[in-house]
Amino acid sequence: MMHEFLISNRVELIARCRAKVARRAPPGVPEAELDHGISVFLEQLIKTLQVERTSEPARSRKVSGPTGGGKPALSEIGETAALHGKELLAHGYSIDAVVHDYGDLCQAITDLAFERDVRIDIDEFRTLNRCLDNAIANAVTEFGYQHDFALAGQQVDALNEKLGFFAHELRNHLCTATLALSIIKEGNVGLGGATGGVLDRALVSLGNLIDRSLAEVRMTAGMPVHQHLFSLAEFIAEIKLSASLEAQVRSCSLAVSNVDPLLAVDADRDLLLSAVGNLLQNAFKFSHPGSEIVLNAYAAADRILIDVEDRCGGLPPGDAERLFHPFTQAGADTSGLGLGLSIARRSILANKGELSVRNLPGSGCVFTIDLPRRSLAHAGR
Repeated sequence: MMHEFLISNRVELIARCRAKVARRAPPGVPEAELDHGISVFLEQLIKTLQVERTSEPARSRKVSGPTGGGKPALSEIGETAALHGKELLAHGYSIDAVVHDYGDLCQAITDLAFERDVRIDIDEFRTLNRCLDNAIANAVTEFGYQHDFALAGQQVDALNEKLGFFAHELRNHLCTATLALSIIKEGNVGLGGATGGVLDRALVSLGNLIDRSLAEVRMTAGMPVHQHLFSLAEFIAEIKLSASLEAQVRSCSLAVSNVDPLLAVDADRDLLLSAVGNLLQNAFKFSHPGSEIVLNAYAAADRILIDVEDRCGGLPPGDAERLFHPFTQAGADTSGLGLGLSIARRSILANKGELSVRNLPGSGCVFTIDLPRRSLAHAGR
């Protein structure tokens, strides 16, 4: 009888299964068997087979669960298999390991029965398959649930971190603007003085923070990109207007190239405006006071290139691509969220373009937006 064979060869069967599990184990996982693993399942299988040989064989369903799947029912195997699936996830196993774990025992039983010339009848094999089926289903279901739950938790933590940074920065800029305004209202200082400059800086920073956050919301939410053809020269002129104020606030100067009036871009204007604005904000933020920031927009073959050149002093080796990672800041000024370049790159990618950086050792960096070239001369054709 199968249950007698399993009892007699319990140690050998578990050893064979453990050897196979060890070969699939992720690095660093201890060799000790997990608490709700194969040894517990083997005991429950033996118990099921024993109950089925009594005068009330239906009671075995309390141990093994029903036949044929469908709506889950409470059973001993179901409970421990669910715990086993949870443990496998906690130890870094993949979902296929959950299935293989129980498959290993089935193979070990059939192999050893063949080697020992032990006959297993059809009804006993059906019981084995029922137990395996229910164990695998419960383990996989719990593994998937715990995996999704953990992933959702990570996403919530990341969102909370972003919101925390955003609220912190928003509060700082708002507090600075409020204090400056209250001093000006007392009548002791004018808008054109140093306190007025503090108010200007705080308001500019607030606007930048909100613009950047709105762009990130659009990218994260997967909102559609609204592309239309517009003049590159007019776009750069608009950028120059807003950036000139920030240059003044940051004690820098801004040099902007002349742009061919026939050049055009087919893109989402708001996202492109956010991307170029982020690049200029970074340039003003990390350049030395009194530096000249350069904004160039021009055509090269079938591409439109927009360069923002700063005077940050250059990047340490290996820092170029890392700049585009979220929450990364490379300069001494660590105010802000460290999201600007990440959002800028995503905005440009959404517009079928590229954003890259070129290091100028000892001088600064050149950030380049690369977009498909269009012409206003061909717009009506």
